Amino acid sequence: MRFKLIDEAKKEFPVHRLCNNLGISESGYFAWKEGPASRRQNEDLIMLALIRSQFSTSNETCGAPRMHVELKEDGLEVGRHRVAD
Repeated sequence: MRFKLIDEAKKEFPVHRLCNNLGISESGYFAWKEGPASRRQNEDLIMLALIRSQFSTSNETCGAPRMHVELKEDGLEVGRHRVAD
């Protein structure tokens, strides 16, 4: 999402400034431009959607340990530290 934002806004602002403001590296942006998303990135997007859904369902009170347990109960095999990131 942030990379697409940079891609659209680079006509008006320098890429290095956009990357700096969004907290990502320029090399990360240019790597995104060169190729499709990896399997891990696709899995992360799916997991992020599930985490956001669970988080909003819990009235935004669910932390990483509880989120890990709930995702595991839903059948998603994911480590606690990956959920916390």
